[in-house]
Amino acid sequence: MINTCREAERRVLRLLHGPKTLTHLTQIHGHLLRHGLDQLNLLLSYFISACSSLNQTHYAHLIFQQTHHPNILLFNSIIKSFSLSSPSSHSSLLIFSHMKRRRICPDEFTFPPLLKSCSNICDSRLGRCVHGEVVRGGYEWFGSIRVGILEMYVTFGRIRDAGKVFDEMSERDLIVWNLMIKGFCKMGDVETGLGLFRRMGERNVVSWNTMISCLAQSGRHGQAVEVFNEMREEGFEPDEATVVSVLPACGRLGAVEVGKWIHSYTYSKGLLQEVVSVGNTLVSFYCKCGDLDSACSVFRGMARKNVVSWNTLISGYAFNGRGELGIDLFEEMINADEKPNEVTFVGVLTCCAHAGLVEKGRDLFALMTEIHGIEPKLEHYGCMVDVLGRSGCLKEAHDLIKSMPMKPNAALWGALLGACSTQGEVKLAELAAKELIDVEPWNSGNYVLLSNIYAEEGRWDEVEKVRELMKENCITKAPGQSAIGKS
Repeated sequence: MINTCREAERRVLRLLHGPKTLTHLTQIHGHLLRHGLDQLNLLLSYFISACSSLNQTHYAHLIFQQTHHPNILLFNSIIKSFSLSSPSSHSSLLIFSHMKRRRICPDEFTFPPLLKSCSNICDSRLGRCVHGEVVRGGYEWFGSIRVGILEMYVTFGRIRDAGKVFDEMSERDLIVWNLMIKGFCKMGDVETGLGLFRRMGERNVVSWNTMISCLAQSGRHGQAVEVFNEMREEGFEPDEATVVSVLPACGRLGAVEVGKWIHSYTYSKGLLQEVVSVGNTLVSFYCKCGDLDSACSVFRGMARKNVVSWNTLISGYAFNGRGELGIDLFEEMINADEKPNEVTFVGVLTCCAHAGLVEKGRDLFALMTEIHGIEPKLEHYGCMVDVLGRSGCLKEAHDLIKSMPMKPNAALWGALLGACSTQGEVKLAELAAKELIDVEPWNSGNYVLLSNIYAEEGRWDEVEKVRELMKENCITKAPGQSAIGKS
């Protein structure tokens, strides 16, 4: 009898670790029930872990609920299962409360997933409660728990609390240093993050990537490229995360040689062929540098493309004044059965504006909803107002703004005002300027625009009224600035 049970247990374990576990979950469960193994905590913990790895958390919970006497091993398994999915993270904390009510003591494996759950749901109050449980239980000296506490406080943006945990650590591994650097940069203190980076005794690729990404995201593009060059000099091989972080900085700086080196490197390492985001970032880089031939060459050479790939090149054509090519690429995208999204239509409508293709713009704006089921947003209306305004269809542009289901923003009225000024349509320009003041009453530039319209018409009484309105609203005209340096 004992041998039969052990053979049944071994069979369950083989099935749980087999290649077809997902399709066999119900059969494995049935096997447990038939052989009376459905109350063995050790086997059930393996079963729940398998469910978790297959995104079957609901099934794992059902199994747990049917267990009469779950022990700490099983509680830890179901707590971890819930922590792996952000939507169900709160359940892991409820399970922990249930465990305490049953007077089952936690161990060092209970807290890391609980701390992860607090991070997932971004609840600092619960996080502090779990931290308190850790301290009361004397588990704060376990490495994985300390890292979990640190990561949780970094996620919450509580950098002082994270700093206290960091300072209390006698030994700090690379994960801890990287987390602290990320935490300071996330709070906008890039200088302190960079200082920590410089203090590190050793670094890994993640350390370099974290610093490069933080510098680039904070607009310190020159420093991002400098740190990237240091990374190369110290013999570290950039990975896809490095490339995706540093290339936008190269594009903004016009660091063409560095970008070309990255292009060559990603090709030789196979990253360009294997990772779609690398190809997309290279296309974007070349578009920002105005090298559309190279951008197109990278795009054509990509083994796999996604909607971002198409959008990047379409937008690149638009902002480099090659609208016709962008529209042709959009048609190619549709013929390739690639489904466009909202960003696609912002790009292709911008192409129509730059190319002066008003009829094409009208057609695409209509097809966006009728064929592709995409409801226009403010940016789409803005593009369409630009398309119509550049072509002199000012009344149609104004009618489109009035027909919008949402309130027009300053960018829309500004686009109409710009078009009216170019076309000499004073009456509509006056209306657009007044709407701008209504949307942005704090912006002195809007009052100046309206005042200039009246001045050009010789309507000095109206100019004076605008000045009085500025005084009433306590608006001060922004002073002019000279580009000439002072000695």
